[in-house]
Amino acid sequence: MSAIPKVWHLVPHDREAIERLATQMNASPVVAQLLLNRGLADPKLARRFLDAPLTGLHPPISLPGMPEAVERLYSAITAKKKICIYGDYDADGVTGTAILLGLLQQLDLQAEFYVPNRLEEGYGLNLEAIRQLHSGGTEVIVTVDCGIASLEEADEAKRLGIELIVTDHHEMKDRLPDAICVHPRLPGTNYPFGGLSGAGVAFKLAWALAVRHCGSEKVTERLRNYLLDALCLATLGLVADVVPLQDENRILVRCGLVRMREKPPLGIQALIESAKISAEGPIKAADIGFKLAPRINAAGRLGCARLVVEMLTTSNPVKAREVAEFLEAQNSQRQTIERKMVQQARELLDKDHSPDSPAIVLAHADWHPGVVGIVAGRMVEHTGKPVILFALKPDADVVTGSGRSIASFELHEALKTCDDLLVGHGGHAMAAGAKIRPENIDAFRERFQAYAAKHFPQGLAPPPSLRFDAEVPLSALTFGLLNDLDKLEPYGAENPRPRFLAGGLEIVGEPKKMGKEERHLGFFVKQGGTKMRAVGWNMTERIEELVSAERKVCVAFTPKINEWQGRRSIELEINDFQAGAEARLG
Repeated sequence: MSAIPKVWHLVPHDREAIERLATQMNASPVVAQLLLNRGLADPKLARRFLDAPLTGLHPPISLPGMPEAVERLYSAITAKKKICIYGDYDADGVTGTAILLGLLQQLDLQAEFYVPNRLEEGYGLNLEAIRQLHSGGTEVIVTVDCGIASLEEADEAKRLGIELIVTDHHEMKDRLPDAICVHPRLPGTNYPFGGLSGAGVAFKLAWALAVRHCGSEKVTERLRNYLLDALCLATLGLVADVVPLQDENRILVRCGLVRMREKPPLGIQALIESAKISAEGPIKAADIGFKLAPRINAAGRLGCARLVVEMLTTSNPVKAREVAEFLEAQNSQRQTIERKMVQQARELLDKDHSPDSPAIVLAHADWHPGVVGIVAGRMVEHTGKPVILFALKPDADVVTGSGRSIASFELHEALKTCDDLLVGHGGHAMAAGAKIRPENIDAFRERFQAYAAKHFPQGLAPPPSLRFDAEVPLSALTFGLLNDLDKLEPYGAENPRPRFLAGGLEIVGEPKKMGKEERHLGFFVKQGGTKMRAVGWNMTERIEELVSAERKVCVAFTPKINEWQGRRSIELEINDFQAGAEARLG
């Protein structure tokens, strides 16, 4: 099944509104246009968005559940109780775990931490781990990025006499666990921003504990420096978890990226060096999303996330470097596994699903359970439909799967309609995990697809769409324009990198395959007297399409600066293209 063509949409422009906002903010028309495209027509809100000052953060003590959590945890700290930080195995969980561990160390308490093995234990709190911690003398468990749906586990902790403090940001069940819960969206509360990640919540808890310890909003210089280091960790978790980079998240990431460049903590510095991120220029959210986060997540996917926490909390530069190099190797292994699984998934798709299938459910015995989620995401990009993949195991009574969705289809709600066919499931609108008995997969596929067919108009998922901020000529792509675009950094979820349309381009020379496995395309385009290089990631299979309309093409792109051997040039990072001189807009 070939990739589904995307429908192109150009955002309508109000020239008067653009000029008015540009004047009010003393900004360029391009910046004003991008702010309006993001719904920021009020100059005060737009200024707060651009400046993103640390003073714009909401007081940590105002986070729902925080006052009780701080008092209970601080009491445990002063009583020298045995505390365990129990974090999830993904980048958001391990960075949040490192934040709280480091803060407790600053308060002279050597706490333990526990990160479940993804392959053996799965996500979140589990009964066996709680019992194991209790037998080792743990008196207090603080969760990070998990626990809000762990009702049975909370009851077991209480039965064993363990104090449980849950910090999380995931979807809740009909009732809360019997524990102290810190969550930005607790029922009956009205915290101003509900989009924090697990590491974001952990950072706010660390900040509130530091204030409680000092008895003042102004903490000691030592704790202030630690919180700035923790800001770098929170930034990693926030970007990696793809939470909306708005409000508090934008402020935390904006300030964290600056600190990460100027004075990164030891473990993050080792990670930056192993990922070969240039020492010149700023670190951007894209560097985390495409370079640092995959290395951290690779450890969790392949079953060794504890090492990441150790790297992020060690004071030994040799150990930090060794773990960073190990993560590099793990990430390379994950990429190899992923490429093979994507190919297998496409082959299964062609074999088992018709082009009219409203949703995709696939299973394979060779698939790695820690990588099915990321491959499901790749298949969503390929098909434009909700996808769930299951990793089969020989003789296993229960197997695990992971799903990814599209904007108009809430995955966790769809899974609820299949409750009786699943052993368990959890997640949110865009991503979810599930456990199933292999003999139920066919029945699950049938019901899941039936739900999708009923959910979608005409029984089919809407075609994926591509939204443009503006149509621009190549001659307008200057270093000054890119400097203006940088003012809206950090880019990420709900503040995407600007995407532009350029039409009527001529392909100059022959497109070339690039990369170790020749999966990418490099080519030159010309418009009038302006010629520029373009790069299309994972587009090799579209090379014939690219030159099919007498070498005329329209491109969807983001401009970027390429630095090579001391020379700087602007090139086009291609998101999509249409063969022909005229763009076809939806």
